Amino acid sequence: EEAQQSLAALQGVNQGTLDITLISTAKYFAPRILAQFCRLYPGIGLKLAVNNREQLLERLFNNEIDLAIMGHPPQGHGIVAEPFALNPHAIIACPSHPLASKRRFPLKVLSQDNFLVREPGSGTRMLMERVFRNHGMSVNATMEISSDETIKQAAMAGMGVGFLSLHTVELELQTGRLVTLAVAGMPVMRKWYVVHGKDRRLSPVARAFRDYLLTRAAASLRPADRITVSSAKPERK
Repeated sequence: EEAQQSLAALQGVNQGTLDITLISTAKYFAPRILAQFCRLYPGIGLKLAVNNREQLLERLFNNEIDLAIMGHPPQGHGIVAEPFALNPHAIIACPSHPLASKRRFPLKVLSQDNFLVREPGSGTRMLMERVFRNHGMSVNATMEISSDETIKQAAMAGMGVGFLSLHTVELELQTGRLVTLAVAGMPVMRKWYVVHGKDRRLSPVARAFRDYLLTRAAASLRPADRITVSSAKPERK
């Protein structure tokens, strides 16, 4: 593989294959960015996988992929993680929720609501639990679901409320099938990162895509999400 990468380096960016893995939440926006990049370099190939956090980290630690896009990269472990865009999170519910039309209210009002949560280890769940801890609360988790898509469907059915990246519910919010509840202090801003192994020898294609993410990707997101990383308020740990 290293020999193939060396040959690709001689041929330039218009040759070779980009091997990239997305965290499952990123599948709602990353294909738009990849499509634009591929139009710039029509001669490249693309090997794309979508995994949960555990699977993605296993591939990353085993040096099986060029790059990954994720929202909660591990600290240390020989990993390089660089932020390229913001990732807003909020509490979503069906339009018939009693608080759907209520103006700003504190998170504690939802203390008895049924929450649809991601599986343990999920970056979304870790952020949700941290937000609740910062408010001196625990999550009333009535259903554990390993898929953002299923959480959306369950919320639309009135089975509970969810805490999700707004990138995952863009269509549902536009069509009125879901709403964001006006909880004070939300949306909570995280960052999207492009990640690779520190010792990974990036191919010309991988380097070009990394540079594209860091310099131009934010403009590929929807207008409401076009916020520069430098303007984001740091997360409370």
